[in-house]
Parts: sequence; C-alpha cells; structure tokens
Amino acid sequence: MTDLTAALPTFVITLREGVEAALVVGIVMAYLQKANQSRLHGWVYGGIGAGVAGSLVIGALLLSLLTKLSQAEQGYGAIAKPALEGGFELAAIALLSWMLIWMTQQAKSMKADVEGAISSAVDRTGLAAGWSVFSLIAIAVLREGFETVLFIAAKFQQGWVPVAGAIAGLAGAVVIGTLLFQLGIKINLRRFFQVMGVLLLLIVAGLVVSALRHLDAALQLLSLYDPAWSNLCAPGGACLLGPQVWDLSQILPDRQFPGILLKAFFGYTQTLYLAQAIAYVGFLSTVGLTYLQGAMGWGRSPKSKQASP
Repeated sequence: MTDLTAALPTFVITLREGVEAALVVGIVMAYLQKANQSRLHGWVYGGIGAGVAGSLVIGALLLSLLTKLSQAEQGYGAIAKPALEGGFELAAIALLSWMLIWMTQQAKSMKADVEGAISSAVDRTGLAAGWSVFSLIAIAVLREGFETVLFIAAKFQQGWVPVAGAIAGLAGAVVIGTLLFQLGIKINLRRFFQVMGVLLLLIVAGLVVSALRHLDAALQLLSLYDPAWSNLCAPGGACLLGPQVWDLSQILPDRQFPGILLKAFFGYTQTLYLAQAIAYVGFLSTVGLTYLQGAMGWGRSPKSKQASP
C-alpha cells in the first residue's frame, strides 16, 4: 500500500502531462498526413526521443545532486538537502499551477495554435522544415517531461517508487494517444482533463504543506549548526510554521492506510502547523478557484456558459 500511494501522484501527473504531449504529437502527425508531408514523420519521432532524453538527463542530474547531499550528514550539506527539496517543491508548485491555469485558457485554441506552428514549419524548404518540426515536438515533450521530473525530485525521499508511477503514467498516455489517433476511438478529453486537473490541484496543494515542512527543517538544522542563527527557531519547536494545529499521529497516522492515501492525494499530514494550514487554504482559495472557474465554468454568467463548448 505504501509503494502504491507513493506512485499514484506521479502517475496522475505523468498521465495528464503525457496525454497533453500526445495531443500535440497527434495533431502534428494528422496535419502532416493531410498535407502529404509524411516524409517529416521521422523528425516527429526524433523530437519525441529528444524530449524524453532531455527530461531523463535533467532528472538524473537532479536526483544525483540530492543523493550526494543525502550522504552528507554533517555541516551545510545536511542543511542543503531539505532546503533543496523545499526549493524543488516550490518550483514544482509554481510550474504546475501555471500549467493548470494556462491550459484552461489555451485549451480551446490548442489545435489551431499547433496547426499554425506546423503549417509555418512545413512551408520551409529542405532541412529547415524538418528541424522546425523536430523543435516543436521536442519542446512540447520536454516541457511536459520537465514538470514530471521536477515533481519526482521534490519527492526524492520516497526513493524510486515515484519513478515507477511516472513510467506507468507515460504508458497510459501512450495507450490513450493510440486510441485517439490510431484507432479513432472517441474519448471525452474535456472530462478527462477536468478530473485529472482536480486531482493534480489537490496534489499540488499537498506540495505546499510539504515544502513548508522541508524549509522549516532546513532552518532548524541551520540554527543548530550555526550559533548566529540560534534565535531563528523556538526552542524545541518550529521555525516558520507557527503553533501546532493538530497532532493526529495516534489517531490517523499518515504512514498507514487510510492516512497515507489522504496524504498522497490531499496533502494530509498527521502533524499540521498554522502556517501550513493557512498556506493550504490560501492556495486552494486562489490558484484552485482560478482553475475551477476556467475549467468548470464556475462564476460565469448563464449566457457565457451557453456560449462555451
């Protein structure tokens, strides 16, 4: 159960990002087929490979850095590990939040935008057309892959289990892409992205809680290691988290079922502090509400709802 719940968030993120990348690839392939430019298919496959390889290289570098820091148990190396984990989580929060909101705004014009870009690429001659197609696909795949890699780096403490979730999510995205563009099976993509978006929103909200915990741990280590920072944290308490809101470790531990499932999808923690609670609610009240208004049509007038597809 522990391994499964650790893999589920990464699976959700990779599946959603993978399907988005698959849509771009499918639109490009369909346009090339329609324009009798099947000679450029090889450049599409090359772009996919380059995007995946680039994501793997970035992931390997990040995980290698964190592994070396985890082996440094003394000095500033021990401080840097939770600080970097918190930093990766903050970066993942910013990137995934931006992606969620951006996607709701760009979804309607996505097909037209991709076809416009590929049309400009095909109009070029010789290798220029191939490299343009290659760049379009590679950037699209790398963008989605980087978001997943950043999330895996933020979940470094869980070992290789999130990587297994990412592989399963990628496989699921390939299956959905095949169903859509090779077999012609219709899937309600709007509903799919709505469900995946809500799950991803809750997962990112959990990252907010986790990021504050890691940054607080780094400050605690810093205050112990360097006397100049000794007044930074309360004796035996948190540094920036404030007073404790609850301690449910004896009632609903977050390393056992069902607490571990709540932790994976909703950011539940058995020991919650005031700053974490405020940040969690604040995130859902701002980013969450903005996303839901765009994705679900909340807050629109009846007239605008009827006009939307």
